[in-house]
Amino acid sequence: MRLLASSLTCVRGGREVFSGLSFEVAAGQLLAVTGRNGSGKTSLLRLIAGLLPQAGGSLALDGGDAELTLGEQAHYLGHRDALKPALSVLENLTFWRDFLGGEAFDAPGSLAAVGLTHAAHLPAAYLSAGQRRRLSLARLLTVRRPVWLLDEPTNALDSSGQGMVAGLMREHLARGGLIVAATHAPLGLAARELRIGETP
Repeated sequence: MRLLASSLTCVRGGREVFSGLSFEVAAGQLLAVTGRNGSGKTSLLRLIAGLLPQAGGSLALDGGDAELTLGEQAHYLGHRDALKPALSVLENLTFWRDFLGGEAFDAPGSLAAVGLTHAAHLPAAYLSAGQRRRLSLARLLTVRRPVWLLDEPTNALDSSGQGMVAGLMREHLARGGLIVAATHAPLGLAARELRIGETP
């Protein structure tokens, strides 16, 4: 499986964010997208996820499920943690499992993997920023998808949480998944780098 991008162009609000962007990521590989603030890192992830339109170029998942779009085969983890405050931790995860569909992994196992078993029945409104991030990461495990699109995945996490993220990514890559991660910080494992926004 390979994610192939050729001469991608992204336009937002009438402004060209980036153009002529090409890259390839194969199964088992991590692509770290770096660059200054406002260079288009988040826009690139959202474009791959199908949340933004392409203004030019081509994007394809070679070897993926031909019956599904790229967006349906990808998990997008953005800056905001998509949680419902009134629902418990477990209820939030169950919602996402049911909403996303696909090959399901047990929710309690997902919570254990991110260190939130003790908070399973706590309303999400009571979670710290780091715990909210851990719950968002658990969503990646609840429904298996081959492509992970991670925007600053270690944001709000302490050193143990950052190590946990590295472990989750390592396991996903070992299973043949691929990851595109926008980051300002080292991710704790080997990665190819795509730097965008080098020219004004």
